Amino acid sequence: MTITPVMPTYGRVDVMFERGEGAWLYAKDGRRFLDFGGGVAVNALGHAHPHLVAALQAQAAKLWHCSNLYRVEGQEKLAERLVANTFADTVFFCNSGAEAMECSIKIARRYHQAQGRKEKYRVITARGAFHGRTLATIAAGGQEKHLDGFAPKVDGFDQVAFGNLNELRAAITPQTAAIVVEPVQGEGGIVPATVDYLKGLRTVADEFGLLLIFDEVQTGMGRTGALFAHQSAGVTPDVMAAAKGLGGGFPVGACLATEAAAKYMTPGSHGSTFGGNPLAMAAANAVADVMLADGFMAQVNKASEHLWSLLHPLVKKHPKVFAEVRGKGLMIGLKCVAPNTDIINRAFDNGLLTVSAGDNVMRLLPPLIVTPEESEAAVAILDRSAGEIAA
Repeated sequence: MTITPVMPTYGRVDVMFERGEGAWLYAKDGRRFLDFGGGVAVNALGHAHPHLVAALQAQAAKLWHCSNLYRVEGQEKLAERLVANTFADTVFFCNSGAEAMECSIKIARRYHQAQGRKEKYRVITARGAFHGRTLATIAAGGQEKHLDGFAPKVDGFDQVAFGNLNELRAAITPQTAAIVVEPVQGEGGIVPATVDYLKGLRTVADEFGLLLIFDEVQTGMGRTGALFAHQSAGVTPDVMAAAKGLGGGFPVGACLATEAAAKYMTPGSHGSTFGGNPLAMAAANAVADVMLADGFMAQVNKASEHLWSLLHPLVKKHPKVFAEVRGKGLMIGLKCVAPNTDIINRAFDNGLLTVSAGDNVMRLLPPLIVTPEESEAAVAILDRSAGEIAA
C-alpha cells in the first residue's frame, strides 16, 4: 500500500506539535515556534487560554452532546450575545465556515422561493474569493485550483471582479437571489474591500431586492479590530457566515441573519447533528466572554498598530523580497517579490509560523492577544529570513 493512513490531501510540513501557550507552539522534537498562522485565523486567543481551558473542562465533565431535538442552554446564551452585538436577529449553529456558508446560500434561495420566486437561485460572488471546500462553496469561490477534478461545477454562481460595482450590476439577472462577498479576501491574498464598495453592495442589493451575504469566517471575531469587519464600514448584511475564531480552536460555525431574511427557515428546512453542541457552545461562550469585555477590541487595535509600524520599515528594507504590506487589523498580508513559499519556509526554519495566500502573499494571523515583544520577535525573524533570501 502506497497511500498513507491519513488521506494525503495536505502538503504537510514535517513537524508535530504537542502543546501551545499563548502565541507559542512547542514541537515534539523540542523546537519552539512563534505562531503567526494561528491555525489559519482560528486560535484567536492563542493556545491554552486559561479561561477557554477552564470552560471546556467544566463542560466536558457535565454534557458533551444532546442533539438539536432539544433546547441547548449554551446555544441560547451565545445566540443572544451575537444578536445583541451584531445586525442579526437569529443564529444557526454548525461546525465550520463551509457549513455556515452553505446555510447562508440556502437562506438566500429559500427567502425568494418561499415567496413564489422559484426562478431565483443564482448568487453573485467575487473572483479571488474563498468560501469553503464543499461542492457548492468551491463553485461559489470559482477558483480553478479548487474546482479541478470535481466537475461538473455546481450551478448557481456567477463571479465578477472584486470591488467592481459596475460589473456586479451588469451580472444581475431575474434569476439572481443574493450577493456574497468577503469584507477582506483572505485566501485571495488579503485584499480589503473599500468602504465605498461595501456601501455600494448594500445599495445594489436593496435596489434589486437581493440578499447581501458577508462571509466573515476569517475576518470575524476581532480579526480586523472590530467584532466583525463590516461593522467598521457601517454597513450591515442580511446574512453572515462566521467560524474560525468563534470557537478559539474548537470547531464552531454560525450563520447569522435578520428576521426578514431567515423567517422562512422553518423546522425541517435545515439542520446539523453536531452543530452547537454543549462542548462547542462552552468554548464559543468563553471566547465571547473575553472578546466582549470592555477594552478588548481597543487592545487588539493597539496591537495591530504596533505590528504594522514594524512591518512598513521591514518591507522598505527588503524590496527584493517584499512588495507591500496590506490587510486590516491583525489580518495582514505581505505581498512578496520572491516566491512566497521561499520566505514562508525560511521563516519556519527560523522559528516563525505563517500561512500562504493567493497573489504571492504571506499571511500573518497572530493571536489577538499578541504582545509587543512577540510582534517584535516575529518581525526580527522575518527580517533575518528576508536577508538570508536576498543574500
